[in-house]
Amino acid sequence: MAKAFRENQGGQSKRLRLLLIASAVMVVMVLQACGNNTGSGNKEASAPAGGEKAEAASGEASGNVPATLNFGYIGSNKLNLPGGAEGWGFHKGIIQEELKKHGITEVKLTGFPNGPDQTESLISGRLDAGSLGDTPAIIAYASGAKTRLISQSSAHSVGYLIGKKNGAKTVKELQGKTIAIQKGSFMHRYIAGLLKEEGVTGVKLVHMLTPDGTAALARGDVDAITNTGVPALKLIDEGYTLLDDATQHPTLLGTSATVASDDYLAKFPDFPKVWNEAREKALADLKQHEDEYYQFLADIGNTTPELVKKVSPISDIKDTAFTEEGTKLLEGTKNFLVEEKLAKKDFKISDWQLK
Repeated sequence: MAKAFRENQGGQSKRLRLLLIASAVMVVMVLQACGNNTGSGNKEASAPAGGEKAEAASGEASGNVPATLNFGYIGSNKLNLPGGAEGWGFHKGIIQEELKKHGITEVKLTGFPNGPDQTESLISGRLDAGSLGDTPAIIAYASGAKTRLISQSSAHSVGYLIGKKNGAKTVKELQGKTIAIQKGSFMHRYIAGLLKEEGVTGVKLVHMLTPDGTAALARGDVDAITNTGVPALKLIDEGYTLLDDATQHPTLLGTSATVASDDYLAKFPDFPKVWNEAREKALADLKQHEDEYYQFLADIGNTTPELVKKVSPISDIKDTAFTEEGTKLLEGTKNFLVEEKLAKKDFKISDWQLK
């Protein structure tokens, strides 16, 4: 019996030793696995700066920046580019080069016929950011759009009121007449403000995109249309009547608005700073190549440098994200839209701006 006890005790000791050895092996394996995971994390976090891979990793670490930026603008042209410092920056690759440093390797540009269409795409998530007129941007924000205003590159957008041939000669003669406008655009704000200033009532405002409105004016189906830029000057040269323009009413001038969605800013919080610095670099370069810039505008507008110098002078482009002049115009436009119930609710411009 004693012999059997000793054999049994020896067997238990042997099993205990095997169990201890197995446990030790498991501990070593776990420690190695933890060590490998920690090492991998440190390697990614300390990746050296420089090079596209390093830049992309840095962008993801700081906010999971998407590799593609979807950017909208107002207009349509063969080059698929906006005007201004932004357009020049894209044209010369200056903005793309700056964005690349933060992991953005592609920019997809989309032109829109008007601001409301662009804000719809921004709200739906098809766009990350875009430049448009202040009126549709304000109306969208007042309606609950999750956007932030990151810059105003211009504070001198001019609306024109153009009458049909052999029609009204003054604004007051439009009493009870029909005007084609792009509802929700800055021209809508201009014409509504103008009619109020002039005390003209009973006017029927019909929504038409500019090409449709121009055709309706030529047929005599409408008494007047609103227009901007080179197309407006061309109509005047063709004999249509210039009834008014916003330069005669400084408070009715429009401003541009560059906005970004809250969703995109959550992924790339530094986008406003990066964007505005890139735009300022593009503007500095543009000023060194003025003739080339005006030719660029002529190309995208299918016109001449002489005409674009009249409607889009370089002096209109702001060299900072926000100016006192621009903010004041923005405040006035917002107040008017709220008062006229074109904007659903009031808000503080400072709550919308992201500086």
